[in-house]
Amino acid sequence: MNKKISMIGVPLDLGADRRGVDMGPSAIRYAGVVKRLEGLGYSVKDLGDIPVKRPENFEETDNHKYLHQVLEANERLATQVALEIEDGRFPLVLGGDHSIALGTIAGIAQTKKNLGVIWFDAHGDINTGLTSPTGNIHGMPLAASLGIGHDALVKLGGYGPKIKPEHVVIIGARDLDPGERELIKEIGIKVYTMHEIDRLGMTRIMEETIGYVTQGTDGVHLSLDLDGLDPLYAPGVGTPVIGGISYREGHLAMEILAEADILTSAEFVEVNPILDQKNATAGVAVALMSSLFGDKLL
Repeated sequence: MNKKISMIGVPLDLGADRRGVDMGPSAIRYAGVVKRLEGLGYSVKDLGDIPVKRPENFEETDNHKYLHQVLEANERLATQVALEIEDGRFPLVLGGDHSIALGTIAGIAQTKKNLGVIWFDAHGDINTGLTSPTGNIHGMPLAASLGIGHDALVKLGGYGPKIKPEHVVIIGARDLDPGERELIKEIGIKVYTMHEIDRLGMTRIMEETIGYVTQGTDGVHLSLDLDGLDPLYAPGVGTPVIGGISYREGHLAMEILAEADILTSAEFVEVNPILDQKNATAGVAVALMSSLFGDKLL
């Protein structure tokens, strides 16, 4: 894996419309992410946080809350991510809510024309304004990156779509809205729900996933929402769903990805310190990153 990491924080909570997750990047830094990765032999350049403007009043556009502010922050993120990739570095993005995947993927896709995406999440994040029950954009980034949804989200960065359905795998899903289920079936995205994880085991699922996302792709991005883990292990998330991935299953998945050495970028999102217990969820995020970047017991 690329030994030069560029860490980018995105203190955005407007996509979730719930305060607290904007402090996620600070919580992850406080949990010692830089020291942990440097201890593994990586050169870490912390670029600080992308500026995020907060509106004075509540805004909603076509069932998209804070559309303009979310777009502005993600445009800045996309530009920064693209610059780091062009400089030969590995972008590691810290959220913030999952709407930041819009900017991360937009930036990566400027240099990777057939990007594979592994989406660890309790949710599909494949809603549009027509299907979303909340209007929260953090439930829409995968759809928009696939070219489905509001034109402004789809064309973020000046083009779209950024990724193809056959290059995406969702792992850990257990809470899908009706419109998401229909769209997943319609476009044929590969989804491993908790049923498959229980039945097949994480090792087989990761092996199949790696084979899937490396077929015909020129890079692989990991988008990991901490609510993919069971709230027993990651309580500090905005939309917890019981019955999720265990702590050890999460580490096993990261360890298998480290051994496969396929990732070209990654993001960890939805850490909400206000809802957390003694920064435990940020600590879990850092521990998972450590496994992802090759930490081993022996």
